[in-house]
Amino acid sequence: MKKTRRIFLQKGLWATAGCLLGLPMGSLLGQVGAGSHTVSRGETLTSIAALHKTTINDLRQANNLTGDRIRVGQVLRIPSAQASVVYRIRPGDTLGTIAQRHGTTVQAIQRANGMNHTRIIAGQEIIIPSTGSSAIGQNYLTEVISVTERLNIPRGRWRWIVGHHSGIERGNATSYDRYHREDRRMENGLAYHFVIGSGLDSGRGQIEIGSRWRRQIQGGHVRNHQVNMEGIGICLVGNFERRAPHPEQMEAFTQLVNYLRNNVLRGQPVTFAVHREIDRGRTVCPGRHFPIQRMHQLFPS
Repeated sequence: MKKTRRIFLQKGLWATAGCLLGLPMGSLLGQVGAGSHTVSRGETLTSIAALHKTTINDLRQANNLTGDRIRVGQVLRIPSAQASVVYRIRPGDTLGTIAQRHGTTVQAIQRANGMNHTRIIAGQEIIIPSTGSSAIGQNYLTEVISVTERLNIPRGRWRWIVGHHSGIERGNATSYDRYHREDRRMENGLAYHFVIGSGLDSGRGQIEIGSRWRRQIQGGHVRNHQVNMEGIGICLVGNFERRAPHPEQMEAFTQLVNYLRNNVLRGQPVTFAVHREIDRGRTVCPGRHFPIQRMHQLFPS
């Protein structure tokens, strides 16, 4: 058991330390969680989409199809039901034309990217959510509000909100707490105040509340001591050097930061930043596919 746990830590949770210590990550642009399907006689895109619990639009998008024509023996890439892609904007694109091309809506793209406007520029990368994304209209804050309303938070206690990724695809608040406590020798365990799940070891978009938030104590998520003392750390599970955050994660993150700024810390000076902006040159966290610029637009200091 001990050996198994050690292997897990070596292969996986060291990437959490990668977020904290700036270890290099790989990179991959594209779609997440896909499989494949070899077309048999009599099959159509409709029947294949139903078989794999995805949509025709997602099948077209994953395989660069402009219509419904497929051939026997053709191998199709099958996206997960909640797949998301990163799209690089071309000259002449608008959110309307992009939404139409990908079978989604302008509002869904705005939600997935934390946008409150329709301005885009050529070369910019945005997240395109699946048409079936459950992020739309879902409230991720129920437990956060319930817990926070019972806390005594002195005015001026928090001056920073800092975004992170875990650097790995597996894990949740419990496993990261154990790693930080037992291997990193952090007395207060989990370095972050909140962890937002990827759908593997906790719900996709589920906001887990760490003991540091419940006890209103400092974080351990950056090297900068002052920011640790005054900064709320939010970690999204995943390696966003390799993929974009799931739409549910970005929706939950946006709702959480909005709630903290506009309800909990209302009227107080609060700076939003991501890890690499605090510990410059030491980390890539939260990865190149995290929409940093759009978050700054949404949460100006």
